[in-house]
Amino acid sequence: MSPAGESAFKEVGGLAELDRNLPLSHKISTVHRVLGDRVGSVDRIAVAVYEPETDLLKTLVATDLDSNPLTHYEARLADCDSLVEVLEQRRPRVIQDLTLLDTDSASEHTRRILDAGYRASFTKAMRLNNRFFGFVFFDSSTPRAFVPEVLGELELFAHLVSLIVVNEVAAIRTLLAAIRTVREMTNQRDSETGAHVDRMARYSRLIALELADKHGFDDEYLEHVFLFAPLHDIGKLAVADRVLLKPGRLTEAEMQLMRTHVARGQELVDSMLQNFGLDSFQHIEMLRNIVLCHHESLNGTGYPRGLRGSEIPIEARIIAVADVFDAMTSARPYKKAWTNDEAFSALQRLAGAELDKECVEALMLRTDEVEKIQARFSRGTLTVVEQAPT
Repeated sequence: MSPAGESAFKEVGGLAELDRNLPLSHKISTVHRVLGDRVGSVDRIAVAVYEPETDLLKTLVATDLDSNPLTHYEARLADCDSLVEVLEQRRPRVIQDLTLLDTDSASEHTRRILDAGYRASFTKAMRLNNRFFGFVFFDSSTPRAFVPEVLGELELFAHLVSLIVVNEVAAIRTLLAAIRTVREMTNQRDSETGAHVDRMARYSRLIALELADKHGFDDEYLEHVFLFAPLHDIGKLAVADRVLLKPGRLTEAEMQLMRTHVARGQELVDSMLQNFGLDSFQHIEMLRNIVLCHHESLNGTGYPRGLRGSEIPIEARIIAVADVFDAMTSARPYKKAWTNDEAFSALQRLAGAELDKECVEALMLRTDEVEKIQARFSRGTLTVVEQAPT
């Protein structure tokens, strides 16, 4: 092999690290490093994923972690005219000098990119089987850096980033879709469970977002809290109908059976992860924590292990507050829905004893967004009967 051939092989060979079980952020940084070796003019790679139910674009990962101007950023796609155009025209957008844009009419994310010192931008929509997943962005601090030969490399590496991201996000979404399908096949046990998990998943993300700076949550963590939250009660698929659908409060014996859903949930999760080939994915321990620990209480009175305080993983404490709040504000066969004010007052009484005080306060700081979630996801009346979480 010629020396030139050896050099080219080494450059591309740097991507072999993508075969390892690494966090998504590490994989995108690997792509960035290899791309930088090839063209030397890309200073930032970022990915935003799309949530069709709310039309939101959310930052998932970026390679400028220390100075990322769009950390924890989200915006409605409908409000981003230039991105809508990229999507509709089905071709990348190239801006060779961002300073020439009309900043008065520019989007918030464009102004932030400019303020961070980036001057050239390449944007491509991510798709899988014609399904839109979000956008990948390449930014340079050098105006007009994306000359034709560089654009060819960016197009190629944009496809690679898309495949990496879609592989992770699509697999989890497929898992969630499979769970919903099972629910629909089991006598449609839960006419509103879909709405319940839609709401509590978004409450969970609001809490995590509010706590992100203090706890160092990155955007990848926030997205996985959102993705995994709907699986918290998956074990109830294994609970007998006579208990799950009982139109009234449960006896102590029935409550013990109901509580087995936590252990059964962990078993189901482990089985599904293996069957879907996801058992080596990053953040899977977060999913296990959510399923196993979301009924633990800070004072040690919860189940199944009686954990106390910080022994309970933070993601489980987040999900617990979101789940309890939605249970309180939802109508049940044995109770009316509480108002938000009533529910927040109850959460405050539980804070520090059973529920995490930080998580309760975080949700209460987001009341406007809570109300928007309730308005958007307010389908039906819950028919899956369960005790109000204690």
